Amino acid sequence: MTRYLSQANETTEAGYMELTILMPCLNEAETLEICIKKAKAFLASSGVDGEVMIADNGSTDGSQDIARANGAVVVDVPARGYGAALLGGIEASRARFVIMGDADDSYDFSNLMPYVERLRAGADLVMGNRFKGGIAEGAMPFLHKYLGNPVLSFLGRLFFNVPIGDFHCGLRGFNRESIRSLKLVTPGMEFASEMVVKSALSQLRIDEVPTTLKPDGRSRPPHLRTWRDGWRHLRFLLIFSPRYLYLVPGLVLLAIGVGGMAWLWSGPREVMSDLALDVHSFVGFTMIAVLAVQILLFGVLSRGFASIFGIRRETRVWMSLATSLELMLVLALIAVLGGLAGAWWCFSEWARVGYASLEYGKFLRPFVSSLAALLAGTQMAFTAFFASSFAEYFKHSKSGG
Repeated sequence: MTRYLSQANETTEAGYMELTILMPCLNEAETLEICIKKAKAFLASSGVDGEVMIADNGSTDGSQDIARANGAVVVDVPARGYGAALLGGIEASRARFVIMGDADDSYDFSNLMPYVERLRAGADLVMGNRFKGGIAEGAMPFLHKYLGNPVLSFLGRLFFNVPIGDFHCGLRGFNRESIRSLKLVTPGMEFASEMVVKSALSQLRIDEVPTTLKPDGRSRPPHLRTWRDGWRHLRFLLIFSPRYLYLVPGLVLLAIGVGGMAWLWSGPREVMSDLALDVHSFVGFTMIAVLAVQILLFGVLSRGFASIFGIRRETRVWMSLATSLELMLVLALIAVLGGLAGAWWCFSEWARVGYASLEYGKFLRPFVSSLAALLAGTQMAFTAFFASSFAEYFKHSKSGG
């Protein structure tokens, strides 16, 4: 995190307090003062020992001077990006808890006590829910309100079993040390997803409180870009969920491929009066099965790499077996030997008739199946060696060997 931090006010180095109210800032001169005043008023009225910190991301409109004039701590973060600014602020804070929110006057910094109470009660991350608290007219674009946020929140709950309804609410509080232990790294808007996903994977306690959202007070467009940042969030969710990116599609395709091969093994099948599936469809189903094996192997690699990089997940027996080099090589050997045996039988049958023409459909089915087994077995063997080589390299590089 320190690479995102340029400098901090000296008071953050020496003191220790309960709460830092952290706002990332990039040219927020229009709304920054009112946000700071609301946050400071909350600290005064609640009796919470805290500070207001502005993580400035290179503002050129005088935001830094406005923040200092209103009594906020200013941290200059040269690395650009929403996540980079917040990481710099989190590193500079010396408080037990941090509540972060945008400096555009869309969130209510005067009503933060529900967050503090949940944090005091032991929550590691407290998310706001704008859909429960209330979204004022014009506060959230139509696509964000009815498509982007609901869909991404649903996927977050599905992929990571996160019990929250607003996955991307920007007003959230957290135990500083708990979040620092996650080693968050993304510098852009996907930082919001990374925080929730890694908290869930690390089995931190995540609570939710209602919060409100009103139209921001800026005259310029927001930094958020609907399609670009929506894709970055979706990409992050998929990358960190190999079960739904690889395992589920792989198993579905494997069932379709193997099922289709078995269905067409004995000969052509009539689907409708004028439509029949034969050997060409059999070849197609075989290719689907081979593709499924490759997708599942990518899933094994993804889970293995995630473990190497410290992304903690629930240990499952099948994953432990799948990441065993020796077991994978045994399975690969069985597939290769089965493929070689099938190919040998096909050539023997061809030789038996003096290499003359064979019955096309009857011969092609076992031959294509044999080649598929050879291909799948080879893929498994090389994938297993690649994963093991990477793990060994990483282990030695970490130990300095």
